[in-house]
Amino acid sequence: MKPPESAPGRKRIALVIGAGSVKCAAAIGIQTVLKREGFELDMVVGCSAGAMYAAVMAAGHDAAVAAEMTRTLWTKEVAEKRNTRALLQTVAPRLLRFDKATYGLRDDRMILQRLQSAFGDIRIEDLPTPLHVTATDLANGEQVVLSSGSLVDAVRASIALPFAFSPWRIGDKLLIDGFLSDPLPIGVAIRQGANVIVAAGFESPYQSSIHSAGRFAFQLSAIMSNNLLKSNYAFHSLAHHSEIIPIIPRFEQRVRLFDTDKIPYIIEAGERAAEEQLPYLRELMRQSPEPAEVA
Repeated sequence: MKPPESAPGRKRIALVIGAGSVKCAAAIGIQTVLKREGFELDMVVGCSAGAMYAAVMAAGHDAAVAAEMTRTLWTKEVAEKRNTRALLQTVAPRLLRFDKATYGLRDDRMILQRLQSAFGDIRIEDLPTPLHVTATDLANGEQVVLSSGSLVDAVRASIALPFAFSPWRIGDKLLIDGFLSDPLPIGVAIRQGANVIVAAGFESPYQSSIHSAGRFAFQLSAIMSNNLLKSNYAFHSLAHHSEIIPIIPRFEQRVRLFDTDKIPYIIEAGERAAEEQLPYLRELMRQSPEPAEVA
């Protein structure tokens, strides 16, 4: 896909929201600061839980509405109900004919209902702000960028957390969580023609104690995603350092997977982190744009 045309001499700004569960709410604070300073987003890129926040922003909702929508979308209730068949398939895969397309230890009906309630039949290409959602192809591990089609399908695919939620089929691909291919998909914004990329990244929390198979799996996932985040960011920063503005909010309080009650605190952390980068952003925006790389 070719990046949309922009006015001559005007730099295109992208906000990339990486994987990070409820910590991704910090992106709302970042967006608030950018708007206050007169910087309008030309595109939003979202990965994993970041895809939900990116979708709400691309739909044109202000900070207050975005915070409320995401607060009701992502709560611990969405993962409370177990998928009994998947549990049985874990211990007896041959007997119950293990199916990779439906295997997820948590029932996903509630999260799907909430996504449908929030976004309905909206298509990505019809959003006011261009949106690119990333997922991962289960067949080969390659990144899949969803820039058109059902918004609900795209977000559901991007949040298909391994073992928790089942993969999601779009076309001929079976898709899983976007963080598995790139937890902070800066490369998508580069390929779509962004001149300035505001990258909101979040490290996955390590387990304070490992006393169950579930915690063991989450620890392995955190190790993998954090190392992938660091290596991919280092690569893009080396190749495109001047155009990437990393915004890494600092959290003094521990923020867990479903701590939606801390969203106001998380948003404030995002605002503070964005304000720290404002001098550099203003300087970048004053410079003449260079031709953006197009894949």
